Amino acid sequence: MKIKNLILPIIFFLFFLKLSAQDDSLLIDPQLVIEEPAYKPYDPLSPARAAFYSAVLPGLGQAYNGKYWKIPIVYTALGVGVYFYLENDRQYDRYRSAYKSRLAGNTDDEFYDENGQQRVSTSALIEAQRFYQRNKEVSVMVTLGLYALNIIDANVDAHLQQFNVSEDLSLRPNLDYDQFTGTTGYGLTLNFNF
Repeated sequence: MKIKNLILPIIFFLFFLKLSAQDDSLLIDPQLVIEEPAYKPYDPLSPARAAFYSAVLPGLGQAYNGKYWKIPIVYTALGVGVYFYLENDRQYDRYRSAYKSRLAGNTDDEFYDENGQQRVSTSALIEAQRFYQRNKEVSVMVTLGLYALNIIDANVDAHLQQFNVSEDLSLRPNLDYDQFTGTTGYGLTLNFNF
């Protein structure tokens, strides 16, 4: 009979011990928490990877660096360059086909009015072709420049993410009083803390 009376308190004690062990295991010691650095650890190939990814697919280097907000800017910039190229090409083709039509002796291009009078002269058609050809070339150069800027941005951003900016390196103004001569020296001090 004595064993039956002891079983209930032993079971209760073991159950309570198990519950208390679970509660203690959930607590986190604040001294054991390790903070992540604000910069990525040094990887010498990271900038080259980011530049390569941006060269293969614009915006991919920015995604590699974790700067997702830059991707719409990259595609908007490249899209605007392509849009202006296509628009200038369309206008160039318009004036070019009218010029070819006039050289063939036709008087029915879009630059004649309903009375058969020229609204745009043949020399103006030539000038318009030159204008839109130049604009097409400028659009290509601007688009290629924006593409290169995308690659450079990914590379520089990958470099700067690995740069350690901490309180261990500080630059402070310094005021030094020389007791022997009685003069004051001004300067800057660069402090390294290890």
